[in-house]
Amino acid sequence: MEHARWQEEHGKMMHHLRAVLEAEQHAAAAAPAPAVDAQLRQLVDAAAAHHGVLAELKAAVARADAFHVVSGAWASAAERCFLWIGGFRPSEIIKAALRHAEPLTEQQAMGICGVEQWARDAEAALDQQLQAMHRSVSDAVSSPSDAAALLCPYSDVPGYMAAMSVAIGKLASLEAFIRQADELRLQTLHRLPQLLTARQSARCFLAIADYSHRLRVLSELLHARQRQEPAATTPAAGSSLG
Repeated sequence: MEHARWQEEHGKMMHHLRAVLEAEQHAAAAAPAPAVDAQLRQLVDAAAAHHGVLAELKAAVARADAFHVVSGAWASAAERCFLWIGGFRPSEIIKAALRHAEPLTEQQAMGICGVEQWARDAEAALDQQLQAMHRSVSDAVSSPSDAAALLCPYSDVPGYMAAMSVAIGKLASLEAFIRQADELRLQTLHRLPQLLTARQSARCFLAIADYSHRLRVLSELLHARQRQEPAATTPAAGSSLG
C-alpha cells in the first residue's frame, strides 16, 4: 500500500516534469532559458529526493521482513524478473536513461562512462558478498552427514536448532544488503544530474519512470494473454505429465 501511494505521487511528479519539458520545447520563448533550467533542475532534485523516500520505506519494511523486499513481493511480475536486491540495477538504468539524454559532449560521455563503471564495480562487489551469504546459509541448513538423522524428527537431530540459529544470524545481513543497494541507486540518481544539463536530466528521470511503468504494463499484458489462450493448450483432464 505504501509503495502504491509512492507510485501515485511519483506519477504526479513525472507528469509535472513532462509538462514543463514539453512546454519549454514547444514555446522556448515563453520564459527565459535560465528560469526554465532552474525549474527543471528543481523538479529533478525533487524526483531524486522522492526515490530517497522509497528507500526509507523499504528500509523500514526490511527491518521487519527483509525477504519481502528482496523477493519483490511488492512489485509486478516483470519487475521482479529484473529485480536486483530490492530494486533496479543502477548500471542498467543508466543505459536505459542515457538513450534519452543524447547528444552528449565528449566530457559528458567520459563522465557517464566513469559513473557506469563505478556502478558496475559496486554491483559486482555486492553480488559476490550476497553469493557468499547464500553459500554460508546453505551450508548452515544442510542436513548432517549421518544418514540416520534423516529418519529422526527435526527436533531430535543433533545441532538442528544451533544450525538454524547460525542461518538466522547470516540472513540478518540481508537488511544491510538492501540498504547498500538502495544507497548505490540513490548515489547514481544524484550523480547523473551533476554531469547533464537540466533538460537532459529531466529526460533521464522521465525515462527511468517510464522504464518501471513499461515493466508493469508488460506484466499486465502477459497475464491478459495467458488468460486468453485457448483451453486446448492446457493438458486434458486426467492426462499425466511425462
